[in-house]
Amino acid sequence: MCRPSDAIGVFDSGLGGISVLRQLRTRMPRERFVYFGDCANAPYGVRPRQEVAELTMRACRALLDTPVKALVVACNTATAAAIDSLRQEFPHRIIVGIEPALKLAADRHPGGTIAVMATPLTLEQPKFQHLQQHLSGSCTVIDLPVAGLVELVESGRANSPQAAELLEPLLSPYRGRLDALVLGCTHYPFAAETISRILGPSTDLLDGGAGTARETFRRLEAQGLLNKEGEGSVCFRFSGSSRLPYELADSLLQADIPAHL
Repeated sequence: MCRPSDAIGVFDSGLGGISVLRQLRTRMPRERFVYFGDCANAPYGVRPRQEVAELTMRACRALLDTPVKALVVACNTATAAAIDSLRQEFPHRIIVGIEPALKLAADRHPGGTIAVMATPLTLEQPKFQHLQQHLSGSCTVIDLPVAGLVELVESGRANSPQAAELLEPLLSPYRGRLDALVLGCTHYPFAAETISRILGPSTDLLDGGAGTARETFRRLEAQGLLNKEGEGSVCFRFSGSSRLPYELADSLLQADIPAHL
């Protein structure tokens, strides 16, 4: 039996889910969070779907075996590969996944031109492709697969010259041409400064973190599991032997990300 004082588990392939954790803490400041990042196996976005599903299931089972009242899968690739299996295996648990904010972008910019920047695996998933096709009559949707940015965020170089060198050839052809860019990986908001500089101020940057936080709040409130006492806290755990994720986690939690994301 879950209790309001139990923690909320947050899972990501590495450090990117901290962008979602920020939104969760803003929405629910009294909650305790246990964050697990599978840095030893990151990045997920270039792995086969079945391998991502197996890694995600293993990590999330371990989190759900601890006293957590909800699980947030704060990774777009892991959500696409394993969220249905998780909900089938744990039908009575609160499990919330993140998805690219494509519908939000289409609602904000009807008839506009929207690009979705994500890992190749996220863009290949049937659920995303179905949503893209559904919205194709109301807006123009452009896929922008990107590889390498996750690794830069994981190494503390989200807005480095290397990030600019990686993103410039991908994004500069769209400067002034996009109404919105959907950041379809939870690592990408940490590179928002570089992305905005390349695309220009007229492009709206959107991600799914705020919506995920709202849905988690709604599910906990509906079951009477919101923690209304005490102070919130965060416990970080990462796979692998490197100390770098622990060194970067607190700085990413406090990182300067544009307020509209």
